[in-house]
Amino acid sequence: MEKNATPQQPRVRRGKLILQFLKGSKAFFLLCMLCAAVSALADMVTPQIIRVTVDNVLGSAPVDTLSPAVRGILDALGGAAALRGKLWLIALAVVAVAVVKAASLYGFRVLNARGSETLVKTMRDTLYRHIARLPFQWHMQNHTGDIIQRCTSDIDTTRNFISEQMTSLIRIFIMLVLAVVFMAGMNIPLTLIAMVPLPVIVGYSIFFHRKFRKGFTDCDENEGKLSAMVQENLTGVRVVRAFGRERYERDRFGKQNSYYTSLWVKLGRLMAFFWSSADILSNLQVMLVIVFGVVFCLRGTMTAGELIAFTSYNGMLVWPVRQLGRMISEMSKAGVGIDRIGYIMDAEEEKDEPGAADAPMDGDIRFEHVSFGYEGCPEMLHDIDLTIPAGSTLGILGGTGSGKSTMMYLLDRLYALPEEGGRITIGGTDIRKIRLEHLRRNIGIVLQEPYLFSRTLRENLLITSPDLGEEEMREASRAACLEETVDSFAKGYETFVGERGVTLSGGQKQRAAIARMLTRNTPIMIFDDSLSAVDTETDAKIRAALEKRFGSATIILISHRITTLSRADRVLVLDHGSVAQFGTPAELSAQEGLYREIENIQSWHGAEGAAEKEVEA
Repeated sequence: MEKNATPQQPRVRRGKLILQFLKGSKAFFLLCMLCAAVSALADMVTPQIIRVTVDNVLGSAPVDTLSPAVRGILDALGGAAALRGKLWLIALAVVAVAVVKAASLYGFRVLNARGSETLVKTMRDTLYRHIARLPFQWHMQNHTGDIIQRCTSDIDTTRNFISEQMTSLIRIFIMLVLAVVFMAGMNIPLTLIAMVPLPVIVGYSIFFHRKFRKGFTDCDENEGKLSAMVQENLTGVRVVRAFGRERYERDRFGKQNSYYTSLWVKLGRLMAFFWSSADILSNLQVMLVIVFGVVFCLRGTMTAGELIAFTSYNGMLVWPVRQLGRMISEMSKAGVGIDRIGYIMDAEEEKDEPGAADAPMDGDIRFEHVSFGYEGCPEMLHDIDLTIPAGSTLGILGGTGSGKSTMMYLLDRLYALPEEGGRITIGGTDIRKIRLEHLRRNIGIVLQEPYLFSRTLRENLLITSPDLGEEEMREASRAACLEETVDSFAKGYETFVGERGVTLSGGQKQRAAIARMLTRNTPIMIFDDSLSAVDTETDAKIRAALEKRFGSATIILISHRITTLSRADRVLVLDHGSVAQFGTPAELSAQEGLYREIENIQSWHGAEGAAEKEVEA
């Protein structure tokens, strides 16, 4: 299946998902439906009042044809003859019904708003909690922009369907049933005539349901692509500007936006055809009722009051049927939204294995015949077998794509190592048997691309240790050679670093990320090429500070710089995912191999740079 593909969920699965989201808002929607039912009943009463007034109060039609309940109300008011002189009572009854309807509609709107907003909050909270627990691999396979679109636009689509369509079901059902009952009670032949076009309208709506679904699916998926494109360009705006790619990205966005717009235009034409056709069918039905109703009145088989009431009920009958057509089209759109949300909810969260527990994290780290490949890609690591003694420093050297970072992702369980791929142990305990929270709390890692949040520098440093004291934070900054830089800022640690740390240089971001990791004082520290943007002198100072303050920690240094690795206890050289060399820096420097080749190249460049400085001087 392609990335970001959204398989269609079974209807039962959709129903369960909706019920899951309705926790906390179900009562609001049930009361909302009750108010809708009262409003529908009030709509049914008014035409009956008008009918009785025209035929029995103002006219001379006998009251024997009325239902016992209506006759009882008339007798309580003094009879039809007495009401001719008290028409204000009838007006008062109409006003009372209108007040009941207004109150029920008010309750409907208020309860609907409370229910829909509670529903949205529940959906957002549930999705956010679930996404936060999804594996790192899942995030790498799905575009951020598309995820955001599913958590915003698709949630709104689902909310609109539940709050505007599903809550009207009771009202529509009551209006349909009672309208048919009252109409049949007045004139069965005319009721049958009114019912003839209805199956056509319903069948017509169902026919368009699948077409709407496909259209909404295409629109939603391409909106996700558009959102992903915007997100990538906004976060990578410096790269776009640096390489003068504004026109290219603008044209690329314009092309996608035009295609997205054309999908909605196409869907709009289809919906316009559907609604206009439905209007024609509905108006034909109304015309048939009026024409045949007038004929029946002229023949004397129907009274004027009955025709007025029948026409009112017919309008109530046509509206729910048309609303049903709209509901079907909205159901198509909501179904797509629910499927896209369901795609996220169906993704399996990271879970600890049964029996996983907290284990000592200050023991030897052992890679036992580890082999690993990313999904759909060739094997990245081949039979890695080595031991990293506790408290030692391991340097890792290798070309791009040699598997250096992958080893660390597996150690931190950002990617799950399959059973057949060997095992990784810490202090003799398989990391699969260590609770994820405990494992990651005791492994500090500075990633290859340091990420800073759009907050102050202080908030970024304390994000993992919010209760850390001022002196401890400054000590971590000093170890990362960051404090001097911070002191040069006008606001010091309260400096706002901007989105992704955009206001800081590459080296400053790396040092801030190192300081953030050092605030944890973890027994295992990983530096994934995190000193590449700092100068050689600062690199040496940071390594010296690490040795002095964190000498008991196990440190893993990934770097392309030989000077960074020169003071490591052991250096692992990877070549295309396999162990090419392993030994002390002195041993590797004396051997033929990749380590010495890189050392010679960097030494030659270093000597050349020193000579140039001497000539300039």
